[in-house]
Amino acid sequence: MPSEATFSRAFREFSEADLPTRVHEALTKERYSEQLVGHLSRDSTTIAAREKPVLKKESERPKCEPAGPSKDEERPKKPKRLVGQLPIEMLEELPKRCTVGVKRNAKGHTQKWTGYKLHMDVADGGVPISGFVSSASLHDSQAAIPLATISQLRVRNLYDLMDSAYDAKQIHEHSKGLGHVPIIDHNPRRNGKVALIREKTAQRAAGLVLPEDVRYRERSTVERAFGRLKDEFGGRNVRVRGHKKVTCHLMFGVLVLTVDQLLRMVQ
Repeated sequence: MPSEATFSRAFREFSEADLPTRVHEALTKERYSEQLVGHLSRDSTTIAAREKPVLKKESERPKCEPAGPSKDEERPKKPKRLVGQLPIEMLEELPKRCTVGVKRNAKGHTQKWTGYKLHMDVADGGVPISGFVSSASLHDSQAAIPLATISQLRVRNLYDLMDSAYDAKQIHEHSKGLGHVPIIDHNPRRNGKVALIREKTAQRAAGLVLPEDVRYRERSTVERAFGRLKDEFGGRNVRVRGHKKVTCHLMFGVLVLTVDQLLRMVQ
């Protein structure tokens, strides 16, 4: 067995070279080069870290606030990530430092943690296709388009399954532009969705089940993948610090999870 110092140096080299992500990419491309995937389920999970979070003022605001515009001057607004940018540019601009995140879980309870988020696309059978790590404070919708673009380079799929956090016009259009069918749960907090929510409720009361609703049930594969990653492959016990090392630790777990799921499909 190598000493702690030797292992630490090797792990640092692995994280700098992004080794597990590259191996996982090669594995998925080879496995699905001649196959068509039915559903890709997209979601994120909380990753707690043992490091000091970066305050929002330090990470997002400049040190010196610029002076306000004059009466005759109009300051240009900063474009949102979902508008006017290429997916690769969006991925590079996503925050990657340790921050404090707040998220409402499936049971409706608010969860707060310090660390990161792991965003992942999972194919039918619980096989992870792509994933990356961002700051905990990043909203899920900001990672949807770059994550979909990465998955498009690795597999061909028909349906994109996402929860209500991804209910945005740009995400719908990007999914259709890739030749996919987006099935996204409607966000009741958005304007103009009240009538649609009432219609869905009436359909369920009448026992009417739409094909989209049946396909949306397959989204639970990503939840099970996150559960196995945390319970069996080290996703719940992150002891390293820094975005690169945290990504390396998690992607080693994702790589082993991918191999394990592929072996289960063969048996």
